[in-house]
Amino acid sequence: MGAPQDESLEAWLEAARRWSEAALERHAPAPDTWPAPLAEAARYALFAGGKRLRPALVRLFCELEGGAPEAAERPAAAVEMLHTYSLVHDDLPCMDDDDLRRGRPTCHKVYGEAVGVLVGDALLTEAFAVLSGVGAAGGAMCALLARAAGGAGMVGGQVLDMTLAGSAADAAGVRAVHRLKTAALIAVACELGALAAGASAERRALARAYGEALGLGFQAVDDVLDETGDAATLGKTPGKDRELDRATMVAVLGLQGARGEAEARAGEALEAAARLGHGPASLPAALVRALVHRSH
Repeated sequence: MGAPQDESLEAWLEAARRWSEAALERHAPAPDTWPAPLAEAARYALFAGGKRLRPALVRLFCELEGGAPEAAERPAAAVEMLHTYSLVHDDLPCMDDDDLRRGRPTCHKVYGEAVGVLVGDALLTEAFAVLSGVGAAGGAMCALLARAAGGAGMVGGQVLDMTLAGSAADAAGVRAVHRLKTAALIAVACELGALAAGASAERRALARAYGEALGLGFQAVDDVLDETGDAATLGKTPGKDRELDRATMVAVLGLQGARGEAEARAGEALEAAARLGHGPASLPAALVRALVHRSH
């Protein structure tokens, strides 16, 4: 895939998506190792398409720090398995009760709620099994991913998201939800890539800072698109945040304010990229601009 500054972002993203799919195929459990209903439902969720942003970031930061793409495969696959589990559980009736994900029926709508819960459980635990095969850095990677995904990260963010009403929230509260629920996993993807390459603690911290700011900007744009997008473009049901009175940047700042929030976080991500030596023409910078100005 490579990461030269003159490679077009669109071509890089497509190459990253194909590489991520191949990594998942190599490291996901073989269908005959799980009971058939579970294996089928897990593959339905895991290979449903999507941007594959998180595994792409693992590979990008591994390569930027001088690592081989093979070193990024296991952490990239693990991050995407964990992300997919979170989407399956997020769509459940007890959470967002959504019928559509990535342009097709959600996992529980096809296979039933109980299987949906178990698919999430299986993908979550499998992610750590995949990371355990990394070698010397596997333990550190498992610890990083566990912190980003657990009560102090994504799961904690989901709880805040479900309990903080949009009508009672302010920007700081929404930002706290976003930092845990969305940005934590994007940040750890960047840090895992740097760690896979053997980067120093200082450079890993900067990679993490880039990812956190990118994740905050990404989620602010998601809040806007939930109001302005349509199901065909988004691949999921729009208007759910308002329907559930969820705390979003649009709820507390309005559409223009939410767009301004995204721009501010994009500036932070660009600053972190610059401190790593990646200027305005670099892929990290182009990725920030593309994600903050995306339409789906």
